[in-house]
Parts: sequence; structure tokens; C-alpha cells
Amino acid sequence: MIKYSVVVPIYNRPKELEELLESLTLQEFTDFEVIIIEDGSSISSENIAKKYQSSLELQYFSKPNEGQGFGRNFGANYASGEFLIFFDSDVIVPKEYFKTVDAYLEGHKIEAFGGEDKASEDFSDFQKALSYSMTSFLTTGGIRNKNQNAGGNYQIRSYNCGIKSELFREIGGFKKTNMGEDMELNNRLERLQISKCLIPNAYVYHKRRGDFTSFFKQIFSFGRTRIQLKNMFGIPIKIVHLFPVGFVLFTIFAFLLIGLNIDYKFLPIGLLSLYFGFIFVHSTVSTLNLKVGFLSIIASFIQHLAYGLGFLKEMLFPNKK
Repeated sequence: MIKYSVVVPIYNRPKELEELLESLTLQEFTDFEVIIIEDGSSISSENIAKKYQSSLELQYFSKPNEGQGFGRNFGANYASGEFLIFFDSDVIVPKEYFKTVDAYLEGHKIEAFGGEDKASEDFSDFQKALSYSMTSFLTTGGIRNKNQNAGGNYQIRSYNCGIKSELFREIGGFKKTNMGEDMELNNRLERLQISKCLIPNAYVYHKRRGDFTSFFKQIFSFGRTRIQLKNMFGIPIKIVHLFPVGFVLFTIFAFLLIGLNIDYKFLPIGLLSLYFGFIFVHSTVSTLNLKVGFLSIIASFIQHLAYGLGFLKEMLFPNKK
């Protein structure tokens, strides 16, 4: 029996898929298969998949578009591994990944796990800034990268996670197809008291694309999804999820206060400047790159603003669909 089945849904990302598959050919531990699900793409990745069938044990399937959650469910039906490994198509897997995961699982009896996402040294400054804003303790409370964090226990994330195949099928796989499908799955695992954790050093390089406009749209959807998860599945909202909402309200208050003739009217703006100053210094020191530090200010501002606005939009004017 194969130890691991890597399941990757893809939608119009042949270049990203090639980078992912190339990284999988370099793995030090090779007891795994790869299952690619083309989820209704208009730009096919079939030729890329065929290119790597000689160097990887790889299956390729094409199906109508349903979203990544149901795409993973589809791929799991063809998996023969003891564990399912889910990657997003825009990650690059370090060569030690499977060796690290396998060594950890040999010594720990867990049924589900995940790992961090990071920026590689060869990523663009923009990609490094996005990675910082999504992973730093100063921006997200470290909820993606620690077993114990500001959001509580570690929650598996579908860009880099694993689960026993038998368990995944038993609980019915992903119940939500897009945006927050991993949080819904994590919630069920916690209710069932399934043993899970973040495996140290089982990280991937998450190569986020696009620009600040598309980043805003994505994070805005994340904010809306957090309310939808509560309404649809009863998943509780935690304090860390309210921070962007507080940021939006505090920022509005800070700018409104400037127009008033009162003492200390610039204090809120000063506090915001101090916060983003900390982000600039921490990002710059972390990456040893001034440009990344400046871009991290923009990325972090957009992240807080977009998530908070999305959260408020869905809370006040919920989508009836």
C-alpha cells in the first residue's frame, strides 16, 4: 500500500502546477502518488501532467467545475494511500517535506496534520510581503503556523495538510466546496475529537500571485466566509477574527477625529502609525529587505481592511444564496 496520496485540484494554473510537480520529483522520500484534478479549467494543464508521468506515479483527471473542496473529494476516490495529502496548486514543496512528515508520523499517532506556509528566498518582494502579512504574529496572531496560537488550537489548512484516507471517507470529505472548506472540516474533526497537530518543519512555499487588487478581493471573501461558517455550520467566531473589524472601525474613527477641534485628535492616527511601524521593522528585519518591509505595510493594511469589510458586509447584509 502506498503511504501517501497527494491530491491537487487545479483551475487555470498550468505554470503553477509545473512548479509544484517539479518540486515533487526532488523529494527525498518517494513513497507517494500524485492525483491531479482539473476542475473545469479553460486553460488545460493536461500536457503538464503528462510531462511528469514518467518521473512521478501520477494520475490526471478532468471534470466540470465544482470548486476545490469537491475537487479534492473527487481525487480522494482514486487515492490508494494510507494518508491523503492536500496541496494547493500554487505551492512548492521542499525536498525534505515527505521525509519530515513520515518521521513525525512514525513517532506520533495522529490522524490529521498540517504544516506552515512560507516564502522562498527566490520569491519576488511582492510575494514575500503577502506571505508576511498572512503569517506574521503581528498581523494574524500566528493562527496558521503554531499548534497553540491566538485562535486556539491548530486548525488544518487545505493548502498543506494530511488526513488518514479511511477517516476522510468515513466523515464524508469536504462539505463546503470553496472558501473556508478546510475550517469546516477542521471543526468536524474537533467535534469528533480526532487527534491532529501541526508538524514542525513540514512547510511549503506558498507562491501567491496577482496584485494588491486581487489580494483585496480574496481577503474580502475570507471575511465574508467567516460569518457564513458561523451561520451555516455553527462554527464560533473567536476574538482573533474580530481584530480586523476593530481595525476598520478604529481607522474610520481616527480619520473622523482629525476633523474635530479637540485635543489629542491625532492620537489614533499616531497609534496606527506606530503599529505599522512595528510591522515595517519586523518585516524588514525578518527578510533583510527594506522593500519587503514597505510592501508589508501595504499588504497588512489591505489584509485588515478587506477582511474587516468582508466580515461586516456579510454580518450586516448576508448573502441569501
